[in-house]
Formats: sequence, C-alpha cells, structure tokens
Amino acid sequence: MEITTIGLDLAKNVFQVHGVDATGGVVVRKALRRSQMLPFFRKLPPCLVGIEACGTSHHWARELISLGHEVRLMPPGYVKPYVKRGKNDAVDAEAICEAVTRPTMRFVAVKSREQQSALSLHRARSLLVRQRTQLVNMMRSMLGEFGIAIPEGIEKALTMARQIVDGEIETGLPAEATMIVGMLSQQAIDTHARLQKIDKALNALQRSDEVARRLSTIPGVGPVGATAFAASVSDPHQFKSGRQFAAWLGLTPLQKSSGGKERLGRISKMGDKYLRQLLVIGATALVRYAKCKPDTADPRLLALLAKKPARVATVAMANKMARIIWALMTRGETYRARHLPMLAPTIKR
Repeated sequence: MEITTIGLDLAKNVFQVHGVDATGGVVVRKALRRSQMLPFFRKLPPCLVGIEACGTSHHWARELISLGHEVRLMPPGYVKPYVKRGKNDAVDAEAICEAVTRPTMRFVAVKSREQQSALSLHRARSLLVRQRTQLVNMMRSMLGEFGIAIPEGIEKALTMARQIVDGEIETGLPAEATMIVGMLSQQAIDTHARLQKIDKALNALQRSDEVARRLSTIPGVGPVGATAFAASVSDPHQFKSGRQFAAWLGLTPLQKSSGGKERLGRISKMGDKYLRQLLVIGATALVRYAKCKPDTADPRLLALLAKKPARVATVAMANKMARIIWALMTRGETYRARHLPMLAPTIKR
C-alpha cells in the first residue's frame, strides 16, 4: 500500500507521522526521533506532506522538498477544526493529514534561507525597540519619584542618559538610586547602539534587494517596511487581488453579516501583526505630513481627512499602501505618484 499523503506534526525532538493511501486508509502512524526524520522520508516515494506553519516548519519544508516531496504549510488556526476530540500529537497529525487535502484550504509559501535571515533582523530589531522603550520608561518613573523630569521624545531621553553616564548632570540622588539610574542609562545607550547597527544592515539589504528597492519608492514605506515585505511575502501571486492581500494583513473590516444584512465592524487584525504595524506607522507619518504641509500632500488623503477622523484615515491609507505593495510586487514596477489606472477602451457600435 503506497503512501500518498502524510500529516506531519512537528516538535523539538519527537515528530508524529500520519500517512494514508489513495483511498484514505491509514498506512502509517508512528513517532519519529529527530535523527530518524530524513532517513524515513528518504525511503518514501514522492508524496504530499502537510505541515502546520510554525517554528522550524520552513526548515523542514525545504529539507523535504529537496527529497522530492510536495510540501504544503497551513496556518494552525485552519487545521484546528479538523481535530476530532482531545489533543495529542497523533490526533494533530491526523488532522493535518486531513486538512491538507481540502480543496479550499489556504497554504503558506515556503520561505528561503535568505528570507528567514532577513526576517531575523526584523525580529531582533522589534525586540530591541521594546527593550529600549522599557528602559526609558523605567528611567522616567524612577527619576520622577525624585522630582526630575525627562523631556518627551526618545532622542531627548537618550541625550539625558548620556549626560548621566558621563557625569554632566548632577542628579543629587541617593547612592543606591544613582547606581541604578546609571545602569539603566548605560543599558539604554547600548541598546540604541545595537539598533543603529541593525538599521544599517537593513539599509544595506534594501539597496541590494531588487524587490525592496521598488517597494521603498512608495510614500510611507521606508527601508524597514520594504525589506520586511520583501522577506515575508514569498509569492505575491498567491493573492488574487490587492484587496485579498490587505485582508491577509488584517486591514479589511470584520464581517458579522447574516440574513442578507451586511454588518461591518473594525478591521479584523488577522495575519502578520508586525507587517500591519509597519503600514500603520507609515500611514501615520503621511497623515502628519499632510497636516503640516497640505500644499504638497496627496489630495486624496486630504479629502479623506476632511471626512474621517485621523485614525480612521490612517488605517484606510494603510489598506491602500498594502494594495499598492501587492501591485508593485506582482507587476515588477515602481511607484508612480498621482497614477491613474487605465480605463477599459470603449467599444463603438
């Protein structure tokens, strides 16, 4: 009995395999150690392998593809409904095996090693930004207890931290508080230096990557956003339209429609939170620029701000930026300001 479909439940050391034949009958159901994974699949004829898109899934997908198998990654949330009862590795593998054969299932494109390497810069940068914010907030709260206020803004806070470390400011704090504030200040400066190093690496990556260079021509999309989308979206052609791409990012309204009545709520906030955050931050910068310099701003954004609150306009612009990103990635073009789409030719009768 030949195995045609396998559901593979990944783990750190023990992997669960559930294989079926062309009729759906169970052929193999076993657990594999990490060292047994590749020898087991090397002996099998090419078959369809379903895996949940989770940690290490892209690595194992690349390894199995190199052995000749067809690998499909699926979001874990879409596999969950196929779990019949309870939860263990064998049940999960069976659910994966069943879900991967569904004609309406949505799949995740397998990322290359280079894409995952670029994403490691973004993950580390996001972590360091949070740590820098935490350190500055801790400094603000501690110095505030002694009547010392740090000016608003991250640059002003870092300037004060450097002055504290260099001894240019006499805080007059007790010895214990002086020691802690000095440690926090030094750590905030070191974290900021690491962030600057990562930003330089992202700028170099943006200049060397052809897709990132084209995406960076979009207003509101800088080197960070351009490299993040270039590394995260392996195959933009898997989306049928820009609206579907925006929906994948969670920037479309959440529907609660029933009985022929359409009810649209807030945005769904599905998909990659980091990519959605970058788009909203970029759109916020565009809104601030439009308020400061309305003469040179996009007239469509000004018209939107005249009708809607600033935050609603920001999310709407983020949705538009997502659709532009999809268009540039699929067509291989660069951004053109004030571009009007071509109209369909009129047919003379």
